[in-house]
Amino acid sequence: MAKIAYRTADVDGFKVFYREAGAPDAPKLLLLHGFPSAGHMFRDLIPLLADRFHIVAPDLLGFGQSDMPARDKFTYTFDNIANVIERFTEIIGFNRFAVYVFDYGAPTGLRLAVRHPERITAIISQNGNAYEEGLSEGWNPIQSYWKDPSQANRDALRAFLKPEATRWQYTHGVPDEAAVSPDGQNLDNFYLARAGADEIQLDLFGDYKSNVALYPVFQNYFRTHKPPLLAVWGKNDPFFLPPGAEAFTRDNPNAIVRFIDTGHFALETHAGEIASSIRAFLSH
Repeated sequence: MAKIAYRTADVDGFKVFYREAGAPDAPKLLLLHGFPSAGHMFRDLIPLLADRFHIVAPDLLGFGQSDMPARDKFTYTFDNIANVIERFTEIIGFNRFAVYVFDYGAPTGLRLAVRHPERITAIISQNGNAYEEGLSEGWNPIQSYWKDPSQANRDALRAFLKPEATRWQYTHGVPDEAAVSPDGQNLDNFYLARAGADEIQLDLFGDYKSNVALYPVFQNYFRTHKPPLLAVWGKNDPFFLPPGAEAFTRDNPNAIVRFIDTGHFALETHAGEIASSIRAFLSH
């Protein structure tokens, strides 16, 4: 079994927690999690890849075991979260790396790619969206908040933060719910229940519109730099639809797109299949 180390890095005064495995001289792979999770979502994937890659999986600021600074000490935007992760990669010596992006990890990792294309060796997108056609109607309440950031529209989004909503994200579209461990979703709910976490997450729901505004920039990056790209997608995801995966090939004709018969948190049920796809993809 791969040895996994649990570390923290000081990033301009903020503590960023991360998981690390693999030989330091192996090809580097950065794993970026999504909402409402943390690096623990990669707990099954890391051991399957650590013999081949030097893997680091940080918890984004405000998530998991990383610091969750108060909103008057840190403005929770995707630009700012990406700034912290960019500095984090520099501090730990990740100068050239492949990046696995999921959900919130996609706008975070793609910002890094746009800013420093020379650092990115490949992109694995697991339900990490960069195209408007990938957004389902499940985004409608959040989009209403973008158009009218009223308190009523903000409060309407609190339903997304409830334990039953987390469970639904984990199990919707999964053929056999018994295959989904309760551990990940319960840990996510523990983090969501912390004092102040709700307002932070509502801030990020509001700022997600900045990611959609950047989609043309991300797409231009795909066209211009044509990074090796693997889209491995839970096809029954209620938030990010299969057309969002297929769209990668429009701007990057060599992109590989694979669909899996599962939901949003595809690693919960298909870590082995995804690991095999990554090994084959990155061995070229």
